[in-house]
Amino acid sequence: MKTSAFYHRTESEYAFLYQPDEFVVRLRTAKNDVAQVFLYYGDPFDQREDTQGVSQWHYQTLALNKSLQTQDHQYWEVRLQPTFNRLQYGFVVLGLDQTQIFYGELGCAPVTPTTLQTMGNYFRLPYFHDIDRVPNLDWIHHTVWYQIFPERFANGDPNNDPAEILAWDINNRPGRDSYYGGDLQGILDHLDYLQALGFNGLYLTPIFKANSNHKYDTVDYFEIDPEFGDKRTLKRLIDGAHQRGMKVMLDAVFNHIGDQSTQWQDVLTHQAQSQFKNWFHIHHFPVTYEATANFEVGRHLSYETFAYNPHMPKFNTADPAAAAYLLSVARYWIEQFDIDAWRLDVADEVDHHFWRQFTTLCRSLKPDFYILGEAWHNAGPWLNGPEFSGVMNYQLTDLVTAKFLTKTISNSDFIARLNQATLAYRDQTNELVFNLLGSHDTPRVLTVAQHNLAAVQAAFAFMFCQKGTPCVYYGDEIGMVGGPDPDNRRPMIWQKGQQNQKMQQFMQALIQFKKDYALELAQRPVQWENSEASDLLQFSRPGATNTLQAYFNTSQTPQTLTIDPAATILLSQGGQLNNKTYQLEPDGFVIFRQTK
Repeated sequence: MKTSAFYHRTESEYAFLYQPDEFVVRLRTAKNDVAQVFLYYGDPFDQREDTQGVSQWHYQTLALNKSLQTQDHQYWEVRLQPTFNRLQYGFVVLGLDQTQIFYGELGCAPVTPTTLQTMGNYFRLPYFHDIDRVPNLDWIHHTVWYQIFPERFANGDPNNDPAEILAWDINNRPGRDSYYGGDLQGILDHLDYLQALGFNGLYLTPIFKANSNHKYDTVDYFEIDPEFGDKRTLKRLIDGAHQRGMKVMLDAVFNHIGDQSTQWQDVLTHQAQSQFKNWFHIHHFPVTYEATANFEVGRHLSYETFAYNPHMPKFNTADPAAAAYLLSVARYWIEQFDIDAWRLDVADEVDHHFWRQFTTLCRSLKPDFYILGEAWHNAGPWLNGPEFSGVMNYQLTDLVTAKFLTKTISNSDFIARLNQATLAYRDQTNELVFNLLGSHDTPRVLTVAQHNLAAVQAAFAFMFCQKGTPCVYYGDEIGMVGGPDPDNRRPMIWQKGQQNQKMQQFMQALIQFKKDYALELAQRPVQWENSEASDLLQFSRPGATNTLQAYFNTSQTPQTLTIDPAATILLSQGGQLNNKTYQLEPDGFVIFRQTK
């Protein structure tokens, strides 16, 4: 037995409270190496005398279930209800080679009475604290987000247009500094459109005063950019969204600030005497500005920036004054405008101490507030404590893109890597991640798929079936196209004759499916079925009374499967049912409910 593959860690994705009375324990072993795993557990203070009058620790045993597999490992899992708010436990692992090993905090040991009664061998959770539990964010399970890049969504008020704008025409391809005149009034004018499609979450990229069309170079966090409107318009927009049952998430950039901000200009003017000098990571004085065109990548400036962009000096959030300022920003927009969530740009480059203060503040103002961090990699360090509710799930984006859009990964590799990403987080974290196929930072999905609409629809359907809250980038619901930034930020198409109505109708049906089965999709475990040796990607979500079943044809040839005629088809594409036989065309899928 490969004991070197054993792995467990307390107070992590391997050991966590899922509900106040439900504790989840996971163990990792080598793949195809272990026959069974048993948990030996109990209250660490439960000492009882045996028949000889010797005090012994009293434990119980419970078999772990086989969980998900990755490329090299098998995971095992069990859920239990501890009697008290503390727990001590270890594992007895039975190998396929008939060996038997105890695995605990000190590693591996033979299974003997002495081993089982040596308290130092066990993992221990000293106490389960209420404060450590995830706040109630059940509304996330039922939310489907729509990401809006305000400058490109709709021009509702020509009076606030920039001096030079391009005509609102899809053929006028945007440059990096192009303007079209999109604003908050334009969003407000189209709330009914979004509601009719079923979207009930609005994610707006930055709307605060800035010098660019994307607004990620903030000049003033307390003002709406005049090109987008004013605070009265924002208040009407948020109130209008709330009246329609929509949540609103604003985008904040707390990693860096724009170089035209008051704070940074004061540093440039007063140098070492500036009251804001400690707000930034300054290497030496005098601080000098270099235009981007003259800046050589790899050569340090006199100050830290976002990436290599001298227009975006990086905040020192460890400075108490800088932190207090940014926290006041968070407080202002929650208290004055009742926003429901913050999306945090470049969140993984800001220190943990600041995010803990930030989260504590937001939740004190609104207990069910959603905090979304931008991370393009495993974000466990930000999700295992009181920091982010979820992160932008670009790991899922990359995998679904490779499987459905570019078709560059096998079913077996896809499943193994997706399982690896899933197992990196606690269950409640996976339920709150932000799933997306495209954004203002990525090429349009239809362009990536080489205009294969069926592949795009299959990709969206698969994404909507995963744990987490899904998001659609503006225009993807009508089949907009575009390459990398800035081409992915073309103006929204509002002429119905130019919109892909088939895609729009599909999106409406998909959103309704997600809402109808929100809890099943969020909370039921996934079971993969024979997908490694099949051209059909198959998985199910079993429940007490029914099972949700999904088949995706990832091959280039039609595939035939058998479905119980009593099953209820919930959503499908590219397939036809004849009695019990269902034929799926390439890129086709079928999702159905089977009653037990």
